[in-house]
Amino acid sequence: MDLMKKIWTHAQANKKKIVLPEGNEERNIAAAEKIHKLGLAYPLLVGNKEEIINKSKELDVDLSGVEIIDPNESENLTKYITAFYELRKKKGMTMEKAEKIVRDPLYFATMMVKLDDADGMVSGAIHTTGDLLRPGLQIIKTAPGVSVVSSFFIMQVPGSSYGEEGLLLFADCAVNPNPTEDQLAAIAIATAETAKKLCKMEPKVAMLSFSTMGSADNELVDKVRNATQKAQELRPDLDIDGELQLDAAIVKKVADQKAPESKVAGRANVLVFPDLQSGNIGYKLVQRFANAAAIGPICQGFAKPINDLSRGCSSDDIVNVVALTAVQAQTNI
Repeated sequence: MDLMKKIWTHAQANKKKIVLPEGNEERNIAAAEKIHKLGLAYPLLVGNKEEIINKSKELDVDLSGVEIIDPNESENLTKYITAFYELRKKKGMTMEKAEKIVRDPLYFATMMVKLDDADGMVSGAIHTTGDLLRPGLQIIKTAPGVSVVSSFFIMQVPGSSYGEEGLLLFADCAVNPNPTEDQLAAIAIATAETAKKLCKMEPKVAMLSFSTMGSADNELVDKVRNATQKAQELRPDLDIDGELQLDAAIVKKVADQKAPESKVAGRANVLVFPDLQSGNIGYKLVQRFANAAAIGPICQGFAKPINDLSRGCSSDDIVNVVALTAVQAQTNI
């Protein structure tokens, strides 16, 4: 059974309410029907009710059994406005501003998660990552003990022996443009924990660079090297090593030459990229050249699960991210 089949099974065993704030968008409408029929979650579409129903008819999508919530008609609107004002009043928020902001479907949906009217949220088909992170950080905030929100992709490479038979986690590919040493260490630890809890993998975390164990000397390498040391000191129970070039991280023959003492080199199943540019480029190269499934970006570090989508996503991508979000809600990842 591949990972997504396992995720689906877990999601179906304890269905959660997952809100889709881009409810008027056709891929979300199509996904809501699939999610409902597969029993992966209770999908909640947020948007103009009449527009959603009309569009579903044009798409020949059956939304019977799917809840549609129009912020402007919701009985919870006043409650959400008041709660948002209370959260942000020390930052200069007024009730007038709060009323305008919370009517935005993204903010409305985030308040649903905050006040436990939904268990998680998925957005990003027509919004940027920044659009998702803004209300997330203002309203949901980070989990206790977590210093930075980050993201990862689940990469499944058909026919590959790398990672866990072609299964690897790539981080951070969507959130932090240029993480500090401390942030990079936190991303490595968070992704290792995610690998264990969500993917049921024993994480072998490679901190990637253009150098392997001192083969190059540069301030960019120093950042990765120092981040590795910090992560190892914080979590000596985890297998985290670096700095490693990509081939040394995943190819055993190369690892035997370049890093023979490493417990991670040649065996890595979690790849931590030094910055967002390399991470984003890396996952897209693998996705396109290797015909890999790229599931995500999945966020980690929020107090409650809210997740992003690629704007090039399909309705099936939304289904998978909703299922992952539901499992995160079950396990509090």
